Amino acid sequence: MNKIRLSNVSFLVVCALWVQSSFAQDYTPWPAEALARSGKVSTSAGVSLDDANTSAEIALLTGHMGVVWSVAFSPDGKTLASASRDGTVRLWDVEAGQWIDTLRGHTDSVYSVAFAPDGTLASASRDRTVRLWNVEAGQLLNTLEHTDRVHSVAFSPDGKTLASASSDSTVRLWDVEAGQLINTLTGHTGGVRSVAFSLDGKTLASGSWDYTVRLWDVEAGQLINTLTGHTSSVLSVAFSPDGKTLASGSWDYTVRLWDVEAGQLINTLTGHTGGVYAVAFSPDGTILAINSWEAVRLWDVESGQLGNTLAGHTDLVYAVAFSPDGNTLTSASSDSTVRLWNVESEQWVKALGHGGAIHSVAFSLDGTTLASAIRDGTVQLWDMEAGQLINTLTGHTDYVTFVAFSPDGTTLASASLDGTMQLWDVEAGQLINTLGNTRAPAYTRAPVHSVAFSPDGTTLASADWDNGTVRLWKVESVQLINTLDHRGNAVYSVAFSPDGTTLASGSEDDTVWLWNVDSGQLINTLTGPRGFILSVAFSPDGTTLASAHWDGTVRLWDVEAGRLINTLTGHTDLVCSVAFSPDGTILASGGSEDSTVRLWDVESGQLINTLTRHHSWVYSVAFSPDGTTLASGSWDNIVLLWDMSPYITPAEPTAIQSSAPRLLPAVSGLDPNYPNPFNASTYLIYRLATPGVVRLKIYNALGQPVRTLVDQYQPAGFYQVAWDGRNQRGAAVAAGVYLTRLFYPGGEQTRRVLLLK
Repeated sequence: MNKIRLSNVSFLVVCALWVQSSFAQDYTPWPAEALARSGKVSTSAGVSLDDANTSAEIALLTGHMGVVWSVAFSPDGKTLASASRDGTVRLWDVEAGQWIDTLRGHTDSVYSVAFAPDGTLASASRDRTVRLWNVEAGQLLNTLEHTDRVHSVAFSPDGKTLASASSDSTVRLWDVEAGQLINTLTGHTGGVRSVAFSLDGKTLASGSWDYTVRLWDVEAGQLINTLTGHTSSVLSVAFSPDGKTLASGSWDYTVRLWDVEAGQLINTLTGHTGGVYAVAFSPDGTILAINSWEAVRLWDVESGQLGNTLAGHTDLVYAVAFSPDGNTLTSASSDSTVRLWNVESEQWVKALGHGGAIHSVAFSLDGTTLASAIRDGTVQLWDMEAGQLINTLTGHTDYVTFVAFSPDGTTLASASLDGTMQLWDVEAGQLINTLGNTRAPAYTRAPVHSVAFSPDGTTLASADWDNGTVRLWKVESVQLINTLDHRGNAVYSVAFSPDGTTLASGSEDDTVWLWNVDSGQLINTLTGPRGFILSVAFSPDGTTLASAHWDGTVRLWDVEAGRLINTLTGHTDLVCSVAFSPDGTILASGGSEDSTVRLWDVESGQLINTLTRHHSWVYSVAFSPDGTTLASGSWDNIVLLWDMSPYITPAEPTAIQSSAPRLLPAVSGLDPNYPNPFNASTYLIYRLATPGVVRLKIYNALGQPVRTLVDQYQPAGFYQVAWDGRNQRGAAVAAGVYLTRLFYPGGEQTRRVLLLK
C-alpha cells in the first residue's frame, strides 16, 4: 500500500477509507461476551513455525492449483480428501501431513467430497457428475450423471444412499451399490448448495439459493418442513450428532441453529465477515466450526459464545471438517491450501464484541472496567470480571478516536473527530461536560485525536490535528489553561510523564515534542524518520519514551538526554499504538496492515512474541494495571484480551502471621533478605505500617529493572515474598549484585542482594 502524506485530511478518516478499500464489506459485530483462544504452534510438514506464536496449526498442505472447495476425513481419520478448482481430488496422510495420491477424472472444478463408512469416496463437480472412488486403489467405481452443476454430496450413515445437491434446484438420492437413481426431491426454487443426513439417516437437510432450508423424509421422499429466516442464500447445513439441532450458514453473514423436531429457530450466531460457506459440528456436538472470511471460528454450541479463531489462511475459507476423534479440524481455502488445526491446544482468552471498529481502549486504574472507543461515535464500558457490557455512552456525532480514565477511575474522557471532548461519570454513565468549541459549526471544528489525564487528574491534554496544537484544560472548571503550538503540524498523540511535569506530543512533522507542563515551554524535540508519529507513551519510571511511527518502527528515547536508545523493527506498515507494561519491562505495539500486536523486551529491544488473532488494523493496545492482561482494539470490531501470564509472572506475597493479635508494624520498610548471598532462592521481608499500593522490584547493578515481585494494594502488616533469581520472563539471571527496592505509601527503601551460581 503506497504511503501518502496527509496535510488537510484527518489521519483516521484516511485510515478508514484505506481499510474500506481493502475489504468488500464492513466487518459485522461480534457477539458480546465472546471468547477467543491463544495457543502455541507445532512444526509439521516442513513448515517452520515459531513455538511462541499464537496459532493451533499442525500442518499446511499444498499442491492444489486453485481454490480448494471441500475437505473430508475418512472414517478412521487417517486420510483426508480435498477437492479443488483444478478438477482433482487429493488424498493426504493426516498424521504425516503428506500427499498420498491424486484422483483425476473430473473435467471441471470439484465442489464437494464425502466418505462413506466403508471408505468409498464421492466427489461432486461442476462437470455435472458425481464420481465414486475406491480410495485405496485410486480407481473410479462409478459416474452418476446430472443435468446441472453438482454442489454437494453426502452419504447416509449406513453408506447405502448418496444425496447430491444441484444447481437445477433438486436433490437426488442414489443407490450407492447399484449406482441407480432412487428419488428426486423437488420444491426448492433456487439451486441447492448443501445437503446433510441426520445421524439416524431418516432426515435429510438441504440449503438453497432460495433462502430456505428444507427437511426431507428420506424413506418417503417427502418434505417435512421448510425453515425460513435467512435473508440470503443458504450455503451450508449440518446436523448435530444427536440429530436434534441443525446449523445453517448463509450469505447473510449469519449461522442459524434450528430445533429439528419443532422446526423453530434456537439461536442466530452473528459477527461473521462474509458468507458462511461451511459449518461443521464436532463429534461430541459441543463445538460448531464456521468459516469467516480468511479464518475459522469455533463456537460453543450450548452458550452460543464465540470460542477460538483460527487464523492463517490468506484468502476465503470454503470448507471445514472435524476428524472422527474431534481432536483435529481441517479447513480449505481459496489460497489453494488445506490446513490442519489442533482443536485442544490453546488457552482461553476473552474477546469483547462491538458494533464497529475500535479506535482506542483503556483500563480503569483498578482494572475492573475497560472502555472502548467505537467508530460509530459511541463509547462502551465493560465489566472485566464478567466480560459483559455495562454501558454504552452516546453523545459524539463522529468517530470516537480516544478514551482515557481519570486516575481515580470516576471520570472518563473521550475524544472525537467531531471536534469535542466529553467527560463522563463512569458509575452513572452520564455526560458531565463537553470541552471544545461547541458553539462553532461541526464542520469547522478541529478533530481531536488523543486525550490524556495528568497523574493528579486535575488537567486534561488534548491533541488537535488541523490546528496543530496541544491544549491543556482544567478538568473541574472545564476551562482552557494553555495552548501549545506545534506550528501548524497535526498532533496525533499526547501523554503525561508519571510525575506530571512533562507532556509528550507526537506530530505529523516527524517529531515528538516534550513540554514543561507548568510553564508551557518546549523542553526538547525528538526527531524520528520522515512520517507521522501516531502514538507516544512514557515508561512507568518516566525515563523512557516510546513512539509509534508511520514507517513501521517503534522508537525508544532517553527522556532526560533526548537521545534515541533503540529502534524496534518488525511491523510491515505503520504502527498505530504503543503501551508499556506496568513494570516497564515489556512494550506492546499495534500494527496496521499486518494486523498484529507485538511484544518487545524493552531492555534488549528484542521481539518477544507476535500476537496474530486480529483480522484488520490494530488501532490501540493497553495493559491492565496488574499487567496480567493486554487489551487490543481493531478495525475488525473486537477487543481481544490477551493473557500476559506467560510473560509476566509476579510472585504472590505471603502475610507473616504473628502470635500477638492485631500486631502491626510501627513503620514501613524493607528488612534484610535471607539467605544472603543466595543460590536458588531468597526471601524478601517487608513491613507495611499503613495500607496502600506496594511495589517490590528487583534491579540489576546498573539500575535496570529485572523483575516486579509485588505490585498491588495491601493492608498493613508483615510480608515476605520469594525471589528465585529469574527475570520477568522466567529466565535465570546472571550471578552478581542486585538491588531490591520497596515502594510503599510515603516512601521507598533499597537493599542489596548477592546471587551466587
